[in-house]
Amino acid sequence: MSQRNSTALVPSGAHGAALALPAVGNLEAYISFVNRLPMLTAEREAELARRLRAHADLEAARELVMSHLRLVVSVARQYLGYGLPHADLIQEGNIGLMKAVKRFDPERGVRLVSFALHWIKAEIHEYVLKNWRLVKVATTKAQRKLFFNLRAHKTDGHTLSAGEVDAIARELNVRERDVVEMETRLGGRDMSLEPVSDDADDDYSPIAYLAAPQSEPTQIIERREYDRLQGEGIEQALAALDARSRRIIEARWLRDESEGGGRTLHELADEFGVSAERIRQIEAKALQKMKGSLARYA
Repeated sequence: MSQRNSTALVPSGAHGAALALPAVGNLEAYISFVNRLPMLTAEREAELARRLRAHADLEAARELVMSHLRLVVSVARQYLGYGLPHADLIQEGNIGLMKAVKRFDPERGVRLVSFALHWIKAEIHEYVLKNWRLVKVATTKAQRKLFFNLRAHKTDGHTLSAGEVDAIARELNVRERDVVEMETRLGGRDMSLEPVSDDADDDYSPIAYLAAPQSEPTQIIERREYDRLQGEGIEQALAALDARSRRIIEARWLRDESEGGGRTLHELADEFGVSAERIRQIEAKALQKMKGSLARYA
C-alpha cells in the first residue's frame, strides 16, 4: 500500500483527533484485519453514539468507526471497474464513514450501517469523478447519476438503442439527450497532447498538429488586409494629394531610418519657404484626407 493509502488505516477522528488504528503492512492484510473486527449490537452502537454526541468521546468514535470498516471495504469493491486503486477507494470511503459517525443520531431509530452507506458512497463517488478521467465527465446532478448507472446498463459495451435510451431516461428521471451525451463521454478516452515515446518516429501526438495562433484563418485574413492597406491602399491615398502635401507626408512619415528618418517641420518649412506652423496645417489636412481615402478603400 502506498504512503498515501496507508492513511486509510489512520483516519482522522470525528472531532479532529487521530483515531489510531493498528499498523497493517499491505492491503490484503488490512482487509483481513477489518473483517475480523467484531460487529456491534444495536444496544452497544446506541450507547457509543450517545457518548460521542454528549461528551465528544473519541474512544466511542473509534469503536464505531472500527466496527464498520468492513462495510467500507465491501462498498469500495463495487467501484473497482473504474481502474482506480482499491486502497484509494477504501481510504475515501473511510472518510465518508467518519463523517457519518460524526453526524449519526441514535435517537432516530436507524442503524449506523444504513446511515453510513450514503456518506461512504458519496465520498467514493467524488473521488471517482475527480480521478477517473483527466477531463471531468460529470458535473451536474443528472450527469453524476448517469455516470454511475450507465455502466450497469452497458455490460456488453454495445451502443444504446433509442428504446434503451428512452427507458433509462424514464428510470433515472433525466432527459434523453443527457443519456446520449453521457454515453458518448463514457465511450471516449483520454489522449495525451504530448508525445509519450522517446522515438521521434512515434511522435504522432495531437500537439504536433495543433495550429499555431498566427495560423488562425481570421488572423491570416486580417494580416493580408493590413498588408494590402499598407501597400496599394496608402499609395491610392497619397495619389489623391497635391504634390506639396504628398511631399510633406512622405518626408515626415514614410522615410526609412536608412534615409535619416522623418524630416522636421522646420526642415520642411525651409524647403518650401513657409513657416513651420503652415507645414503643420498642411500635414494635418493631408492626413485627414488620407484617412478618408483609406476608409473608403477598406
